[in-house]
Amino acid sequence: MKVSGARYIVNHLAEQGVEVVFGYPGGAIMPLYDALIEAPFKHVLTRHEQGAALAADGYARASGRVGVCMATSGPGATNLVTGIANAFLDSIPMVAITGQVASPLIGTDAFQEVDVLGITLPVVKHNFLVTEPSELPRVLSEAFRLAGEGRPGPVLVDIAKDAMINEFEVVPHHLPEDRAEIASQSTLERARQLLAEAKKPVLYCGGGIVLSESTEAVRRFVDITQIPTVSTLKALGVVPASHPMWLGMLGMHGTKQANFAVHDCDLLICVGARFDDRATGKLAEFAANASIIHLDIDPAEINKLKQTTISLIGDLADSLSRLQMPLHNIDEWREECLENKMQHAWRYDAPGKGIYAPKLLNQLSQMCDSQTHISCDVGQHQMWVAQHYRFSQPRQHLTSGGLGTMGYGLPAAIGAKYANPEAHSIVVSGDGSIMMNIQELATLKRYGIPVKIILFDNQVLGMVRQWQELFFAERYSEIDLSDNPEFTQVAQAFGIKARYIDRADQVEEALEALLAEPEAMLLHVKIDAKENVWPLVPPGKANAAMLDGKKGLDGEKGLDGKNGLDAKKGLDGENAA
Repeated sequence: MKVSGARYIVNHLAEQGVEVVFGYPGGAIMPLYDALIEAPFKHVLTRHEQGAALAADGYARASGRVGVCMATSGPGATNLVTGIANAFLDSIPMVAITGQVASPLIGTDAFQEVDVLGITLPVVKHNFLVTEPSELPRVLSEAFRLAGEGRPGPVLVDIAKDAMINEFEVVPHHLPEDRAEIASQSTLERARQLLAEAKKPVLYCGGGIVLSESTEAVRRFVDITQIPTVSTLKALGVVPASHPMWLGMLGMHGTKQANFAVHDCDLLICVGARFDDRATGKLAEFAANASIIHLDIDPAEINKLKQTTISLIGDLADSLSRLQMPLHNIDEWREECLENKMQHAWRYDAPGKGIYAPKLLNQLSQMCDSQTHISCDVGQHQMWVAQHYRFSQPRQHLTSGGLGTMGYGLPAAIGAKYANPEAHSIVVSGDGSIMMNIQELATLKRYGIPVKIILFDNQVLGMVRQWQELFFAERYSEIDLSDNPEFTQVAQAFGIKARYIDRADQVEEALEALLAEPEAMLLHVKIDAKENVWPLVPPGKANAAMLDGKKGLDGEKGLDGKNGLDAKKGLDGENAA
């Protein structure tokens, strides 16, 4: 039977079980949009192609399935690139379909022609250019397989306009079976011996656990070994925040107890993490006295940054299940880690009538269930969410880790809502980030998507201001956002309900109203521009050399708006906690 290339694409997406596609039409991809009229799945028209890519990313993170986005040639395709790069750096499964000019025009600088393959080559797992419709069965099958298998990632399929218009005889394409690699028994025995001999082991959890659906295996490992555990930003929720052995997030804005544990451990078991610079601080002093067991599916990550003692390549759940055992000689170490956890527990007793963002986020986590998705933008609020929202499931937390993409939160929350319609989908954003993709408020209104937005407004680019305060001698450069629009009025202009609060005594009732609202809503929250994120590992320092915003070394919390002034002395290690 003959079908057009465009009709085949729609049929293939349906066969792949695609539920929703995020996109924006244009000239070169118009044949595909014509075929979409009869598609059995939903297409969501975002108001910018970047929004489409980030929504597909959010859908993939929340669901564990491949996210799909599409755009036309030229600026349509280039506007997808940030979202594609975001997915690449966080290993998110995505298929991006772009229209290209007709094949006879490729290479002639035709209208809206760009070399999409060349532009995206560094930020995709693989990409394809299709000039003949008969190539589509093989290419699309390969694209979905590559996006989801092994270490996931984005795959781009660039399709010439005539390949969508022309018809071809469909010939079924069969993919090879994907076989999971299993670590060898001899390597596992060596790893078990290291673990049995360790006096101060730490489990270091990374985002690969979530991507490989190995969360339950990790939880069993922690329950059996009772090993102190730390998480990267992308692994929050793998071990529930309520678990006694969970010490928190490690790294630049990690907890003191997590960073101290890694600094002092004699064995570090790294599972699905990549020793990112934001997690390790000064690499030479990261777990400097520890043996390292590194479990990962991607051999390229082994010894890329940190030399390992033993590497276990392959299925994480299988390796962990064969590695786990009760650990009988680490009681003193557990007690030390738990004592640090108690000593450095978060405090939420900020004085004054103003709203303290960490306390608000902690309250929010107590009011939401384990299915709620929290989508963050990038900045101080992102770190406050990571520190103070107590995640119990990993796919609750949607955040741009590797790329740090401002404007991620709102489109990602839209994708999450389509992935899990029955769950709350909440955006936590800042007054800088929200302006990056604020046009997607129109998407909320058009489709009646009940996403809730908590917008922290300090009228500055908060994280940049914090670094300029601490490390650039308070020479503030281009961080002033005091001319922000009135965000409640902006939301209302889009047809979105909105509310403003600026006092601590308003928070609880406002959050209750936000969660109870059946439609989309924006909660505009005024906070102090002087508030900083603590702890903070200064650039070039080891994670144990944290600044904490204390006024001197007397243990008093610096919550009076002056926190950080004394911490500047900490660059020499003298005032580092």
